[in-house]
Amino acid sequence: MLKAIAIDDEPPALRVISHFCSQVPFIDLQKTFSRTDEALAYLNENEVDLLFLDINMPAMSGIDFYKAIPKAAMVIFTTAYAEYAVEGFNLSAVDYLLKPFTFERFQQGVQKALDYSQFIKKAEPELAVEYLYIKADYSTYKIAIADILFIEGLDDYLKIQLENAKPIVARMTMKSMVEKLPARDFIRVHRSFIVPMRRIENVRNKTITLSGNEIPIGSSYETEFFKRFSS
Repeated sequence: MLKAIAIDDEPPALRVISHFCSQVPFIDLQKTFSRTDEALAYLNENEVDLLFLDINMPAMSGIDFYKAIPKAAMVIFTTAYAEYAVEGFNLSAVDYLLKPFTFERFQQGVQKALDYSQFIKKAEPELAVEYLYIKADYSTYKIAIADILFIEGLDDYLKIQLENAKPIVARMTMKSMVEKLPARDFIRVHRSFIVPMRRIENVRNKTITLSGNEIPIGSSYETEFFKRFSS
């Protein structure tokens, strides 16, 4: 879903964009503005993914407005004047819609925005999670991800087994722990066990051996486990 706003000094143009956005499932048009100062104030407080921006406006041109926004966002310029197209694309606009544009042409523009957004997200490196902060015994522990041997569920508590350190017992659920751990490095193999993939030494008869410990593989988890373990 792309969060968007539209800026145009002509109300009929804003109504057209609002109508078109309502027909595109991946566009969430949050607000429309006829004044650049109000739009700029909104952007100072809120992040958006995409701007629909008229170029020829009285107080500030769309070109100058886009240069002034506080945080990067994709832009689709809209205008009745074709001579602005080159300058618009020089600002790395996703698209340039010449008024009056059809819904089909609008769809092409927003699809470009969606494709570009998805490309950027795939290109961004996944941030490595190095530490967990876990509350236990009225304290907060900083636990290095690399030190975790495995995690065992004990009713309403979890026991975090660590390399060369005493285990930490915390009151939390397996679900909340899974959400904290980096998904590419850990896997839940049983209703009571989460293990780090890199520490698995061998698997035999639905039993994992790691660091001298034997961990069972639950029947409801084995398909996903063997799919990842064998890949």
